[in-house]
Amino acid sequence: MTSPSIWRRMSGMLWTRLKKPASTSLALLLLLLLRSSTASKIRDQQCASSVQRTLKLTRLIHKESVDLIKTYRASQGDMSHLFCKVSIPDVPEPNISGLEPSERTQSILRHLRAFSSHLRRVQEQQTDLQRPDSGLLVQLDTVARRSRFLEALLQNFYRDLFPNLQDWPAVAPTSLPPPQNAFQQKVYGCVVLKTYKDFLLKVCRELRATRSRVCRGRRNFL
Repeated sequence: MTSPSIWRRMSGMLWTRLKKPASTSLALLLLLLLRSSTASKIRDQQCASSVQRTLKLTRLIHKESVDLIKTYRASQGDMSHLFCKVSIPDVPEPNISGLEPSERTQSILRHLRAFSSHLRRVQEQQTDLQRPDSGLLVQLDTVARRSRFLEALLQNFYRDLFPNLQDWPAVAPTSLPPPQNAFQQKVYGCVVLKTYKDFLLKVCRELRATRSRVCRGRRNFL
């Protein structure tokens, strides 16, 4: 990025040229181009910095979700290694949709909101099934809290990056499963956590792609 001292020297040189009628138009054009280039580099840096913060948090939650699934399975009793392999229609697919970066960011946000509701349901169920001092409950709470913060980061990123676009449409209420017995709750919780882990991995990849496509001036920032 152009340093302030260099910017001042170049601006001063151009302003000196502005005093000469023969070079006024050229100097003005160069001054405008220089300012535009500097502003563009600043926007690129801000964009890359925002992606870096969001990607760093996503990686952390993904790592914690891997550990969470291990703890979850260990706390569910016999046959728990099979629980995550069941298909449950109410749990969102971990796929990100859309063609443009703005559409794909919207898709990520919709998924995060949906998974937030499912994580809350899993927390409620496991609170009834586990001891109050269970480490699983602590890990569930940590992942849920970080996920809400990730949603807030992405929402701000979307509004900063696409200020001329309207906010995404209101999201319909998430469809949660009907009342379940203890075994169904164990299976449901495992499927939710595994699907969310897979989704977070795709978010990491999507953020790296967004960096390359949108933050063009700082492609190697991360």
